[in-house]
This record gives sequence, C-alpha cells and structure tokens, in this order.
Amino acid sequence: MQKAIIVWFFSEKRNNLDELNNLLSDGWKVISQKPMGTGESNVALSLVIVEK
Repeated sequence: MQKAIIVWFFSEKRNNLDELNNLLSDGWKVISQKPMGTGESNVALSLVIVEK
C-alpha cells in the first residue's frame, strides 16, 4: 500500500513533520520525494510517497 503526503515547513514550530515521522515510526518507508512550489513563498513543500 502507498500513500502520498505533502510535507510543508514554514518554521520549527509551524510544519507537519510529525505527520511524516508518525508514519515512519509505524513502519512506513519513503519511496520517493519531490520538491514542490515555485520558490516564491517562505514555505518549503515536498511531495513524499511512502509505502508499507
């Protein structure tokens, strides 16, 4: 089974890295990662595909 999640990072306190870390601790593995966005904002975005 695979899932796609968009990981975003604005600052140390404003991000959703916990979502990815929870999946990894539950046995999911990262299959691929691709940066997203145009570079015109302060938020870093990444499309992450995980598999279990």
